[in-house]
Amino acid sequence: MLSLFAARLIQLQGIDENDYAQMAVQKGAKTVALQAPRAPIYDRNGVALAQTVDAAKLVADPAMIRDPAAVATRLHRRVGVDYIATLELLKKDTRYVELARHLPDRQAEAVVNGLNSADLGGVFAYDDTARFYPAGDVAANLLGFTGAEGGGLYGFERALDSLLAGKDGSATYLMADEQQIPLADSTVTAPIEGTGVKLTIDQDLQFLAQRRLAQAVKETGGSSGVAVVQDVETGELLALADYPTYDPNEWMATAEKNYGSRALMDVYEPGSVQKALTFAALIDAGYVKPKTKITVPPSLPRADSTINDYFDHGTLRLTAAGVLARSSNIGTALSAEQMPIPQLHRYLRSFGLGEPTGVGLIGESGGLLPEPADWLPISRDTISFGQGLSVNAVQMSTALSAIANDGVYVKPSLVSGYVGSDGALEGADAPSRHRVISVKTAKQVAHMMEGVTGPEGTAPLAAINGYRVAGKTGTAQRASEQGGYRGFTISFAGFAPADEPRFVVYVVIQEPTDGSGGGSAGGPVFHDLMAAALQKYGVSPTGRRSPALPIAW
Repeated sequence: MLSLFAARLIQLQGIDENDYAQMAVQKGAKTVALQAPRAPIYDRNGVALAQTVDAAKLVADPAMIRDPAAVATRLHRRVGVDYIATLELLKKDTRYVELARHLPDRQAEAVVNGLNSADLGGVFAYDDTARFYPAGDVAANLLGFTGAEGGGLYGFERALDSLLAGKDGSATYLMADEQQIPLADSTVTAPIEGTGVKLTIDQDLQFLAQRRLAQAVKETGGSSGVAVVQDVETGELLALADYPTYDPNEWMATAEKNYGSRALMDVYEPGSVQKALTFAALIDAGYVKPKTKITVPPSLPRADSTINDYFDHGTLRLTAAGVLARSSNIGTALSAEQMPIPQLHRYLRSFGLGEPTGVGLIGESGGLLPEPADWLPISRDTISFGQGLSVNAVQMSTALSAIANDGVYVKPSLVSGYVGSDGALEGADAPSRHRVISVKTAKQVAHMMEGVTGPEGTAPLAAINGYRVAGKTGTAQRASEQGGYRGFTISFAGFAPADEPRFVVYVVIQEPTDGSGGGSAGGPVFHDLMAAALQKYGVSPTGRRSPALPIAW
């Protein structure tokens, strides 16, 4: 009634409503933000991983608060706001302050009713929104979360904040008898809804990857781990699991170090998984073939140190395929010494090492691939078997995908498209790609890697019944922040079907304490994730056995 009377009074006085709105603003009417609906984040199948739900916020008119201390005390107890900060807000010389946001409607209503019943009026509940993550911790390290003001703080919530958030509107009001009186239409600017984001992640595979990874890290006594599932042909990341992780609905309950994605932010020496890249370069450049005979001594003196294998042995007569299957550091170093350092560096750079993948998350580390001029006398040896350089998990997964993809490197991706308010999907830009090695070389290396999952290899637990599986184990000393080394990084990477690859799975566990290796700890996780991916996406069993390559001579 009061707003209708005010409008009629304006008409009788012959005052234009827009002029009145300007007069009202000059006389102290308050402008409040109309928050734009924050758009959802979806998985590849359209399942919402992050969405905005209805909520409420508590605001106050300090001029109406007769006992600021009592109101601040009640709000501290009921909604957890800081008492001192709230008290200062309630004492401000203004007519509008926000006290708490993103509250359940019922909670906000109960708080206001309780204050009014205690004759502590002046606090009101307004419509608001809250960010909700329906699947809890699934993909939390990629999604991130939003803060008290609704802006993204980590993950894609932060990286794509301006896109998701849209553009806020505004409205100007007068207050009378604890009621809002809207002014002319010219004082209302409608908000513009944000644009939704569709990730490449498959929620089902992501869930499984996180659970199996957590189990493996706990069983080995490790400190952390990552697991990657990647589409070989498109570069899309179907799962990117981290452990430890957290629930973004309760993000304040965990340590900040768990917020980001270790698969992109943490770097480490890759260990023997690197040998697959080294032999790919050597074969492509014509220095060795899978059946090349290599005499492997018990140890290899180099510069001021000695290179050893992880197992004691006498003189071995292995083929290049055997060196890879048995994961011999000595055999790899002897093979790599044929290739000039600049040439090996070019191959590894072409595989994507030493540069960020650029998948779109803030804080990615590009790792370290020293420039040729900075290589020490022993660097070619150590880098050939995965020490003296550092990578992140997505870099390594994508490098192996290049071997699986007939030698073509495809830039990895986490975003598949954008969803407008009308539901229309706009696809992301096609990923860049370039050839690293020939098709022939890629197939030869894949064939060699099948020996790793065979009976004489280092990871028979990674084998999948009915499918040909190519793989490589990895164990490397873990660099300490205090200098030197402390603990180990163990890993397993592989792809299947080896003859027509569809997916790469890469599992990394940091600082295991039970003596596990990449094959015994990472192999079973690889098996479960790869089997699930092959089944879900309808990849038929191979139907034929891998032709044997000689391991020894």
